[in-house]
Amino acid sequence: MTVATFLDQFRTAGTRRLSAIGIAAVTGTATLALGFAPSEEITPTASAQAAPAPVKLSAQTPQDDDAALRAGNLLEQSAVSFQKARTDAAEEERKAAADEMAAEKNEAHRQAEAERQAAEKQAAEKQAAAERTAEQQAADRSHEREQRQAAPSYPNNLDGWIREALAIMEREGIPGSYEGIHRNIIRESSGDPRAINTWDINARNGIPSKGLLQVIPPTFEAYHVEGTSWDIYDPVANIVAACNYAADRYGSMDNVYSAY
Repeated sequence: MTVATFLDQFRTAGTRRLSAIGIAAVTGTATLALGFAPSEEITPTASAQAAPAPVKLSAQTPQDDDAALRAGNLLEQSAVSFQKARTDAAEEERKAAADEMAAEKNEAHRQAEAERQAAEKQAAEKQAAAERTAEQQAADRSHEREQRQAAPSYPNNLDGWIREALAIMEREGIPGSYEGIHRNIIRESSGDPRAINTWDINARNGIPSKGLLQVIPPTFEAYHVEGTSWDIYDPVANIVAACNYAADRYGSMDNVYSAY
């Protein structure tokens, strides 16, 4: 049923109700008038007793029509307001759903963008780390080449061993000369870096002298120079450790002319 149809029915029903009220009102008035007639004795005629006096019904007034119209208009306005409220509520609900969907979409986009940026940052950090590693490796190789180029090359013989030992001794501040070292090497081992004494007191005590300058292991370990080999038979390490010991005990290997 439409609002217009409902209002027409309401106006018709209202008019009928107002007409009935008018009739009741007239009837009641007539009854009231009859009930309060003067109390003098009247002898009714036969015709009067046979039929009641006719009562004239009052017609519906313009005021009644206005009241019905106003009531209909009020109801129509209420129905329109109710329909508008329902429409507004539906629109608000649709807008809220759209806003929620847009917010979820924006949040998903924001999260995806954050994940993308994090992945890019991680990739950039890995790339930077790889580049730093490559640069460090290149620098290390360059440094090694420079050291090899800067370091003098010594022949692998007695002369080369003594000269290399003298370069280390100069760097470490250990005194000694080529002549003093060569002289003691020839006396102690005849220039054999694998020489070992198996008959002196050190050998009988279980710590035989070894190498070019016949150094016992405890002395070699005590006077070992950093940067040289820990192998007592290594010719350069043996010379440097022996000269370090001789410098501490005799002032220099140049001062040694016999077993020391």
